[in-house]
Amino acid sequence: MILVSGGAGYIGSHTVQYERGRGENLIILDNLGLGHREAADGVPLVVGDTRDRALLDRVFEENQVDAVVHFAAFAAVGESVERPDLYYNNNVAGTLTLLDAMIAHNVKRFVFSSTCATYGNPQYVPMDEDHPQNPINPYGESKRMVEQILQWYDRAFGLKFVALRYFNAAGCDPDGRIGESHNPERHLIPIVLQVAKGEREAITVYGDDYPTPDGTCIRDYIHVLDLASAHSLALKRLRGGGSSAFYNLGTGVGYSVRQAIEICRKVTGRPIREIIGPRRSGDPPELVAKAELAEKELGWQPQYSDLERIVQTAWNWERNRRY
Repeated sequence: MILVSGGAGYIGSHTVQYERGRGENLIILDNLGLGHREAADGVPLVVGDTRDRALLDRVFEENQVDAVVHFAAFAAVGESVERPDLYYNNNVAGTLTLLDAMIAHNVKRFVFSSTCATYGNPQYVPMDEDHPQNPINPYGESKRMVEQILQWYDRAFGLKFVALRYFNAAGCDPDGRIGESHNPERHLIPIVLQVAKGEREAITVYGDDYPTPDGTCIRDYIHVLDLASAHSLALKRLRGGGSSAFYNLGTGVGYSVRQAIEICRKVTGRPIREIIGPRRSGDPPELVAKAELAEKELGWQPQYSDLERIVQTAWNWERNRRY
């Protein structure tokens, strides 16, 4: 059985759905602070927090868990700069409590939802796994701290892990069963699509003076189901006796904020008003992945490499949102 922490959230729920389709037995742990009960979609859900050790002990005692896939975390760069206390408490302390419970119950396979934010400002692009890690915001630092903890837990306790450093998650289940739903929403594509729907007046572009071709930030957008498949392959590696590892997940293609907005206009066929705002603290100018290692060692191949196709799945969800 797989325990999926944060499994009622955006990426977690898509991974649960993906694994469920492959016949896996799963249980979700989610405090529903950012997740949605509806996203569990029939999978057993324990409502609770990774910082609750007594609850974790009970979950492990009552279920035959052999692996944990860990998504539960705060993930907003700007918020992390304003409230670093929340990020270290939730992302680091919560993960540490979960890891200690795993060791106590002899569960030693762990797939970690990490991030390209551990790298900080790029020294070269595309960025591979050997790129120096110098986070420039507490969110990235919190994930980097967990990566360091995992390496020491492997050495001391034999806990085997795969840390997946993914770039910008986007898109939704093509069938519209589950999707992206945050309150407040902080991700570019759903915000732009909400402007297209008339739910927002405009999209604020945070900075148009970056050292990029059109002055706006460049990001590598990876479809959420491609992330789900990578988590499944990572778990397969660990169950097969594979060693601990770190992998980037991205398409290797970067799109600027303005390019992404233009693609949203094309997909929706609707006008989308832009407002130029100041830069946000902690935003690197360009993040593009080199993900050849995941392709080589996990056999991972993104199926949604075109941003227009990714946006189409997100638009399908926005028009028929369930929660």
